[in-house]
Amino acid sequence: MNKPKMTTEKGVPSNSRVLMLLGQLEKMSGEAMVTDAEMARQLTAKILHLIQTQEKTRKEVMSKGSSGMEVILASLENTRDLQTILNILYILSELLTVGGGRRVGVFVSKGGTGILLQLLITASKESPPSEELMLQLHSLLAKVGPKDRKFGVKARLNGALNVTVNLLKQNLQNTKLLLPCLQVLRVYSTNSVNAISLGKNGVVELMFKIIGPYSKKNTSLLKVALDTLGALLKSKTNARRAVDRAHVPALLAVYQDWHRNDTRQRHMLIRKGLLACLRNITNIKLGRKAFIEADGMRVLYNTSTECLPVRTLDPLVNTSSLIMRKCFPKNRLPLPTIKSAFHYQLPHVPAGGPVAQMYNQPPGVDDVVDESDDNEETEADTENDTENEEDEKDHRTGNDDIETDLNKLRPKESHSRPFEELRVYERFFLELSEDFQGYNFDCPKSASTTSSSSFSSSSAATRSTRPIIVPTAQALPPKRVPVPTPEEECHLTKGQHTGPPPSVSPPSAPPPTLPAPLPPLELDTIHLTTDQDKKDDAHTPSPDRNTTSSSQTRPPSQEARLEQELVRVLERVTLEGEGPLSAGGGGRGVEGGGGSPVNATRHIQSPLLLGGIATRRVGGGGGGGGSAGGSDCGSEGPEEEGGEGAVLEVPDTALLLPLHDPDLYVAKVKGTHSVPQYTEVAYPDYFGHVAPTFREHLLERVYGVQRSKIFQDIERLIHPNDILDKVVYDLDIPSCPVIDDDGESLKFNSQFESGNLRKAVQVRKYEYDLILNSDINSNHYHQWFYFEVSGMRVGATYRFNIINCEKSNSQFNYGMQVLMYSVQEAISGRPRWVRTGSDICYYKNHFSRSSIAAGGQKGKSYYTMSFSTSFSHKDDVCYFAYHYPYTYSTLKMHLSKLEALRTPQIYLRQDVLCETLGGNSCPLLTITAMPESTSNDHICQFRNRPLIFLSARVHPGETNASWVMKGTLEFLMGTSPLANSLREAYIFKIVPMLNPDGVINGNHRCSLSGEDLNRQWQSPNLELHPTIYHTKSLLQYLAHIQRAPLVFCDYHGHSRKKNVFMYGCSVKETVWQSNISATSCDLQEDLGYRTLPKILSQMAPAFSMASCSFVVERSKESTARVVVWREIGVQRSYTMESTLCGCDQGKYKGLQIGTRELEEMGAQFCVALLRLKRLTSPLGLRNHQHLLDVESDLMETRCKVASSPTTYVMEEDEPSFMEEVDYSAESNDDEADPDNDHSSEVHENPVHLEHLSDTETNHRD
Repeated sequence: MNKPKMTTEKGVPSNSRVLMLLGQLEKMSGEAMVTDAEMARQLTAKILHLIQTQEKTRKEVMSKGSSGMEVILASLENTRDLQTILNILYILSELLTVGGGRRVGVFVSKGGTGILLQLLITASKESPPSEELMLQLHSLLAKVGPKDRKFGVKARLNGALNVTVNLLKQNLQNTKLLLPCLQVLRVYSTNSVNAISLGKNGVVELMFKIIGPYSKKNTSLLKVALDTLGALLKSKTNARRAVDRAHVPALLAVYQDWHRNDTRQRHMLIRKGLLACLRNITNIKLGRKAFIEADGMRVLYNTSTECLPVRTLDPLVNTSSLIMRKCFPKNRLPLPTIKSAFHYQLPHVPAGGPVAQMYNQPPGVDDVVDESDDNEETEADTENDTENEEDEKDHRTGNDDIETDLNKLRPKESHSRPFEELRVYERFFLELSEDFQGYNFDCPKSASTTSSSSFSSSSAATRSTRPIIVPTAQALPPKRVPVPTPEEECHLTKGQHTGPPPSVSPPSAPPPTLPAPLPPLELDTIHLTTDQDKKDDAHTPSPDRNTTSSSQTRPPSQEARLEQELVRVLERVTLEGEGPLSAGGGGRGVEGGGGSPVNATRHIQSPLLLGGIATRRVGGGGGGGGSAGGSDCGSEGPEEEGGEGAVLEVPDTALLLPLHDPDLYVAKVKGTHSVPQYTEVAYPDYFGHVAPTFREHLLERVYGVQRSKIFQDIERLIHPNDILDKVVYDLDIPSCPVIDDDGESLKFNSQFESGNLRKAVQVRKYEYDLILNSDINSNHYHQWFYFEVSGMRVGATYRFNIINCEKSNSQFNYGMQVLMYSVQEAISGRPRWVRTGSDICYYKNHFSRSSIAAGGQKGKSYYTMSFSTSFSHKDDVCYFAYHYPYTYSTLKMHLSKLEALRTPQIYLRQDVLCETLGGNSCPLLTITAMPESTSNDHICQFRNRPLIFLSARVHPGETNASWVMKGTLEFLMGTSPLANSLREAYIFKIVPMLNPDGVINGNHRCSLSGEDLNRQWQSPNLELHPTIYHTKSLLQYLAHIQRAPLVFCDYHGHSRKKNVFMYGCSVKETVWQSNISATSCDLQEDLGYRTLPKILSQMAPAFSMASCSFVVERSKESTARVVVWREIGVQRSYTMESTLCGCDQGKYKGLQIGTRELEEMGAQFCVALLRLKRLTSPLGLRNHQHLLDVESDLMETRCKVASSPTTYVMEEDEPSFMEEVDYSAESNDDEADPDNDHSSEVHENPVHLEHLSDTETNHRD
C-alpha cells in the first residue's frame, strides 16, 4: 500500500499534538512497524489517550482534508503486534462511535471494511485466537457493516462468515463476546445468499439455542438473536428448515411466555422480534400449515385481544393481525360459478377473446377457485389499476406505459373507410343541409317540425306488455295495528287492477296501479285508483307546465324551501275496499286536511305490481310501521268512521324535479329490455331524487376501524359455532331468489333496472356478506352495487360486507361513503339519496380469486368493502348504491321532459343512432339555435357552426357521468342568455348513453358482449359493439366532409381519485415523459388542447388542473379519447373524469360530491365552451361579451411554444393508509409506486401564456 502523505486542513494548527503523532506514525514504514513494535505501540497509545480525552482531537483526525484515517488504516494493515492492533481498533472505535454515519462513511470509502475482514481472517488462524481482538473486531464490524452496501459480499468472499459462526459456536456461554458476534451475523444475514449459506451452516438451529423463555437477563442479546433469526428466515430454504425442525410451535410458546410475563410492557422489541420470525416463516405454504396446526390463530388472536387496550402495543397487534390474515385458510366464494348469474347469447363470439376463453373452459373445471388455491409464497399484488378510466389489466411501473412510437403519436391523415360507406350517416346531420323553407318563424308551434323524433317512447313501449311493479307505500292509522303472522304474510296476493290496460302511446293518462300487500286487508278485494279530485293532470307530463322551470339553476329561495314544498305538494291515491275488512280495522282511512302530510304510522311495501299479472314478491316485513311524523292528523275523520279505506300519500315532486314524472318513468320502463326481464321498479328511480340541501363531508376514519373488522373476520375461524352462514338471497335460484325465513333476517332484492346484488349470506344476527354479480358474459368487474333491503330493526347496527371486490384500493378508505335511500323518508317529504355508513374500510380478505378470473395469476384474493349502518324507521324499505343511480329509463324520461322544454328558438332533434345487442335504442341528440330567418346569411351561419361532440356512460358503473351529462343537457335546453349564446355558437351532437345494455343490466364496466366498450374504438364490431361502431362512423363522416368537431369529450367517473379533471392528448407532453429523442419539428404542436381544461380550472370549483394529464399511454390507444385524436384529427379530444368520492381542493374541499355538484359541472362545461368560442374567434361573439362574466381577456391560445409541465397520473392519488394493517397487509402489497414525480423541466415560460399553461405546481401533494 502506498504510504499516504500526512496533510493538514487549513485552519488546523500544524503543531497540533495528535497530528504530530500521526505524522510520526506515518513515517514508520511497513518494516519499521514490525521491527520497532514498541515505538508503534507507544505512538498508538498516545493517540488513543488524546482521542479519549479531547473531543477536538477526534475532529482534527476526521476533518475534511485530513489524512488521519488513511494513516491509521495503513498502520493497522502493516502492523503484526497485537497491542498495536488493539490500540488502533480502540482508536477507530472512539472515532466511529460519535459523529454519526458520516465518519463511518469515510471509513468505508477508505477501504476500512476490507482491512477489518482481512484482520479477522488472520486473527482466526491464531490458536487460540485473542478474545479481546475478536471482541473489538466484531464490535467495529457491527458498526461499519450496515453502512457498507457490499458488506455481505465482501464477508462471504473473504471467508469471514465461517470465522464468526465458529466463534459463536465456541462461545455460546460467553455473553460478552456473543453479542458483537450476533450483531455482525445480523448484518451478514441481510444478504440473501449469505442467509442460505449460514442456514446450511446450522445458524438457524444456533439461534434457537440462544432464544428462550422469559428472562430479565441478557435481553439485548436475545433481541439481536431474534433480529438475526428474522433475517435468516426471509430465505424460503431457512423457513422450511425451521418448519421441519418443529420450531413454529416453539416460537409460539416463547411468544406466549413473554406475553404473559412482560406485564410492564418493557420488552416489546423482543415480542416484536418473535412475531417477525413468525411472519417470515408464514410466507411459505408449509409455514402457514404449521402455524395453523400449532393453533397459532388462537394464540395470536388471544394475545392481540389482550394487547388492544394499550395503544403502545399496536405494532404487536398489527403484526399479529397480518400473520393471521395471511394464514387464514383461503375460502371459496359461495357461488356455483363466477360467471354472471345472467346469460346472454351473443350473435357470435370472437375467437381468442375473453368471452371465448371463459366459455371454452373444459367441462367440470371450477372457475371459482383454483385446485391449489394457496400459492407457494405470498407475493406482492401486481394489480393496481389506476389512471383515468382506471381500468388497466396490469399496473406498469413508472413510464413503461407511455407511448414512445412517434408514428403513433402523429394523428393520421388518411381516411380508413370509403365515403360511400359513410354516406348513410348523412341522415344524422340534417342540420348541415337544412334550409327551413317551409318553416314559419312566427308560429311557436312550428318549432316541433325541427324535431323529427325517431326516439319516441311509443315505439319502444309497444314491444313489451309485461307487468311492471311500481313501488308505493301506505299509511295506516296509529291505533290497533294488527301484526300478521309469518304465514299470513307469506300468502299475500296481489289485487287485480281497475281501469284500462297500460297505454302504449306516449303516456297521457296515468298507468293503473296496484296496491302493495297490506297484511291486515283482504287484498284481492282492494283496488288502487286515482283520486278524482286530482283528475289525470297530476300524472300527465304536460309539456307546458314545465317550461318555466327550464333554467338549470333554481332560485335560492326555492332551494331553501325544498323539504317544505315536498311535504306540502301531495297527490292522493285512495285504497277503496270492496270486501269485508279484516279484524282490527286495519284498513280504515287516515286523511290530512288542507294538503298537509299525513303524520300517521306508515307501513311500507315496495315495490308494487303494475299491469294486471300477479308476481310473487316478498317485501318490507309485516306489522305497523314507525311513525313518520309527530301528530295524528285527522284520525277521527269521517272517512275512518265509514271505513272507506286508507289514504296513500305520495308527494308530487314535479315542482321540484321538473324533469321527473313517476308515471312517465313507468311508461319508459315498459320499453326497456333487460336480460333478466325485470318486472319491478326501484322506488328511488320511480320517485326521484332531490339533492339534499346540507353538506356531506368526507368521512373521517376512526383509528383502528379496519383492524377491528379484520379481527371480527378472524373470529369466524376461531369461534365457528357463532356463525349462522344462512343464505337469505340468491340470484342463482332464479325461481325464488328471496329466501323466506322466520323474520329474523333482512330481506334483499336487486331485481330491477341497474340492480346488482347476487347473493346475501347472514353471518351473524346483524352482519351480512354480500356478493356482487359479474358483468354479463364476464367473470369479473365487481364494483357497482344497487340493492334493496327491508325487514330491518330500528336502532340495531348492521354490518354489510361486499366480499368480492377486485381493486387493490378504494376511495372507501379515504372518506367516501355508500348511498342510501329511505322510502319512509321519501314519503315524509325527503326523497333523496344520502351518504351513509360508518366504520367504512376496504381491505384484502380470505376469499380466493381463481386464476381464471385474475388473468392467469394464482394466489390472488378478493377484497372486502365493509360498512356499518343503522335504520331510523321500522318497516322501512331502503336502497343502497355505490353511487347515485341513473338508469336508462331515467334517461328516456329526462329526454322526453327536455323535449317539452323546447322553445321555438331551440333546434332539438332526437334520433335513434342504433339498436343495442339487447334491443334497446341508443339516442343521439342534436341541439343548436334556430336560424334567425331563412335568409342566406342566417342559414349559412346556422350550417357552418362548429360542432361539439359529447358522449357519456360507456362504463355503466360510472353513474356520475350521466349526472354531469344531465347538467349539460339541462343547460343547453335552458332559456338563459348564456345558453342561447352557446346554441348560437355551436351545433351539439350528443350520445348521452353509449352503453344502455350495461346500464340496464347492472353491469359495472362492460356491455352484453362482455367487453369494455372503451377499448373497442380502434376497430369496433358492428354486431358486438354497435353504439361504438356507429358513433365512430358519425365522427368519420364528419372528418370526410371536413367538419371534424372542435371538441370531443367523453364523460367518465373515476373511483380512485378526487375532484373533476381531464385527460387529453399531446405529442410534446408524451415525449417529455418518456426517454425518446425527438426533433423539434416532431414536437411542433398547437397548445390549444390545454385551453378548455384551463378555463374549467378557473371557473368550476370541483375541477382540478393539477390532476389533468395530456400523456398518451399504450394501454389507452383504443379508447375514445386517443382514437378520436389520432384518427379523426380532433386536437381537443378529452376524457372528463368526475370523482365518485369528493374533492380535496377548492370550494368543495373536504366534501363528498353530490348530484348538485355533478350537474353544476355539466353546466360549467357548457359555459367553458362559450369562453373557448370567445378565445378561438374573438370577433364572433362580440355582441354577447356583456353576457360573459369573465376576467378581462383571459388567455390567448394560438401559440407555438412549449407548455408547462404536466402531471403524469398513473398512480392513485392517495398514500397508503396510516394504519399499519393496510388494505393489502398480508401480501406485503407495496406495489403502489412511490410517487414518481414525472414532471419535466420547463423549457420556456412565455409571459403571454402564463394564464393558459399550468405554471402552478402541477404535481400531486
